[in-house]
Amino acid sequence: MKWNSRKEKAYSGRAAAGFTLVELLLVLVILALIGGLVLPGIIGKAEGAKVKAASSQISRLAMAVESYYLDTGSTPDSLDLLVNESGNVGGWNGPYVKPSSLKDPWGREYVYQYPGEHGDFDIYSLGADGQPGGEGKNADINSWE
Repeated sequence: MKWNSRKEKAYSGRAAAGFTLVELLLVLVILALIGGLVLPGIIGKAEGAKVKAASSQISRLAMAVESYYLDTGSTPDSLDLLVNESGNVGGWNGPYVKPSSLKDPWGREYVYQYPGEHGDFDIYSLGADGQPGGEGKNADINSWE
């Protein structure tokens, strides 16, 4: 009986000591496989969310330009006038948007043209790549489509 109790103590002490190197490597391999399968899907959804956010921000900026027009009787020459009052315009009742709304989700300024080529004014983002044209996440996002 005495011998069995020593054997049990030795075994239980070894089991309580921690994980073996093989067990740790196995866990790391499993985590790497899960990360390799899950992360690409998450990253793809994040880019899609940026495109939707840019489209929504452009719509809000267009509404802010229209509000500016209703208050002042003129269309702003730049989007900065939606945030900062210039002393030259009467009836300004802003700020119409937050300063952070003037940048797209990729950190670049929205392009604003007045007069516009597609309407009274045009607002657009050049997408993820910052270049005109493109497809998918790199496509331009605009106020006229």
